[in-house]
Amino acid sequence: MAEEILAKIKEKFSWQILNIFEKSPRRAYIDLKPENIKEIVEFIFRRLRARFVIVSAVDTRNAIEILYHFSFDIEGKIITLRTKIDKQNPEIESVTPIIKGAEWIEREIYELLGVRFKNHPNLKRLLLAEDWPEGKYPLRRD
Repeated sequence: MAEEILAKIKEKFSWQILNIFEKSPRRAYIDLKPENIKEIVEFIFRRLRARFVIVSAVDTRNAIEILYHFSFDIEGKIITLRTKIDKQNPEIESVTPIIKGAEWIEREIYELLGVRFKNHPNLKRLLLAEDWPEGKYPLRRD
């Protein structure tokens, strides 16, 4: 059954997928361009009925990598959608309109790494003090 999940994603989005890396039978990473994330998130969450786990992000020196983690609990499979965005203009479409539970983590990533999530309903500070300097992001390598 876990193989069927990846097959459905490949079938529908083969032209948008840059790479698929199966780390183990239970874990797969799908590399995508940033402009394709929202459509595939919607398919995985609404059509395949995956459980949204979290969004994470990391400064890789050359880019900011954003990872969208989904769990298929019954099948025992975790799929991560992975994309890289430009550090000089760190912007990507918000998935909050699709997954309400992504609202706060997108705010954290905005605050700590400076990623602007387009069409986010409430993109403002969540963790840092009000007097934290604008344009300084504590999880950036620089």
